[in-house]
Amino acid sequence: MLRFLLNGEVVTLDDVDPTGTTLDLLRYKLRLVGTKEGCSEGDCGACTVLVGELGDGERLVWRALNACILFVPMLDGRAVVTVEHLSRSGAQHPIQREMVERHASQCGFCTPGFVMSLYGRSVGALGTADEPIADVIAGNLCRCTGYGPILAAGAAVPAQWVDDPATVAALKALARSEPLALTYDDPLSGTRRRWFAPRTTDELAALVLAHPEARIVSGATDVGLWVTKQQRVLEDAIWTGEVADLRRMAEDEAGLTIGAGVRYSEARAALARLSPDLGELVRRIGGVQVRNAGTIGGNIANGSPIGDMPPALIALGALLTLRRCDERRRIPLEDYFLAYGRQDRRPGEFVEAVWIPRPRADAIVRVVKLSKRFDSDISAVCAAVALSIEDGVVREARVAFGGMAATPARAPACEAALIGRSWDAAAAERVADALAEDYAPLSDLRGSSAYRLAVAGNVLRRLWLETSEPDEAMSVLAEGLADG
Repeated sequence: MLRFLLNGEVVTLDDVDPTGTTLDLLRYKLRLVGTKEGCSEGDCGACTVLVGELGDGERLVWRALNACILFVPMLDGRAVVTVEHLSRSGAQHPIQREMVERHASQCGFCTPGFVMSLYGRSVGALGTADEPIADVIAGNLCRCTGYGPILAAGAAVPAQWVDDPATVAALKALARSEPLALTYDDPLSGTRRRWFAPRTTDELAALVLAHPEARIVSGATDVGLWVTKQQRVLEDAIWTGEVADLRRMAEDEAGLTIGAGVRYSEARAALARLSPDLGELVRRIGGVQVRNAGTIGGNIANGSPIGDMPPALIALGALLTLRRCDERRRIPLEDYFLAYGRQDRRPGEFVEAVWIPRPRADAIVRVVKLSKRFDSDISAVCAAVALSIEDGVVREARVAFGGMAATPARAPACEAALIGRSWDAAAAERVADALAEDYAPLSDLRGSSAYRLAVAGNVLRRLWLETSEPDEAMSVLAEGLADG
């Protein structure tokens, strides 16, 4: 049995399909049709809802999430707010009123999602504090291009954290004494599906060992698409979202340890303290809804060649902790990725944490994401460079790319062309040419092989301009903007 709060009322569900989506539940069973289905892949934001849970100190933390890739069991013990809740008293919420008065809705299909994202900002939801309104709604798409009035509507309503003692009390009353475990017999396919939600890494380790074929699910920002787009059946799923141990971060002078269950929105500030470029990279990973669900460890474990975070962490020399039962092993992150779709993770083993060493104060760290669209888009190329330069000579160099090979990978020929040599214009050209020895990129809808090699080389050329001749770099950038 699964229980959660929906717009202030307790909902109890029996016989729950573990990979049924919150969007389908809201629209087709509960008839809350204000939550719209646009893309079913977490891109458009039309299905945005707010989900609240108790954080540290029993403070209520709200997150804007995409209901289309949010599996129903992920709601257990939490509070859900849909757009219908905002006008429950018969009066419009200030966000709704501003949207109306500023004519911010055109066809109206995307409007509930925008309203919920802006409402989340107005109550201090995760990932919205001190953020530009344009960033808050970057995960919401409007085909009618009505962004100006929407931004103005959001700006007209102040953002502040709102205390909600009634919801806090209701969530405490819903708290489970035992971890959630569901079994569902699908009458159509005849398959049995199971959902496990352990609460500690010890429980997680035991489950993964007992069910080595089970799919480990974290934020479901990718796995959700397997279900909604590929129609894949996940017979056994182990969700890490209740494992408190995996949600911890520890920061000291040596570096930053991030538990595998830490979400991007939660990790952004700490990553930015290691390097501003890391914080900016996180800002470019999906919209707020995706960053509120996706986890650092899930992105690594998934092993995608175009995952944004692994190249940056590889360039910084990150170490990955893998756990099997009571055994742990620590490996360089680049060694985890073996081939396309294949990682160095043994049966019964899972990603527990990643440790990122703090760059030296004089280190040059650059992370560049190149994509067709600035916001909420998948990388064509993600480049990460970490250099240590003394007296004009490169003493250390780590260069890694995503989107250039079947896995996120370092560039050994490029690094060899740098180390021990002067950091000058000739070096920039030399290392750009060396990339062809390191990578043979594929051509796909995001870019051709030639394009990828060209832009990867240009990242290194631009880095030299930025570090050696900043005035010239700004001139080149201004000229490029004028031409574009």
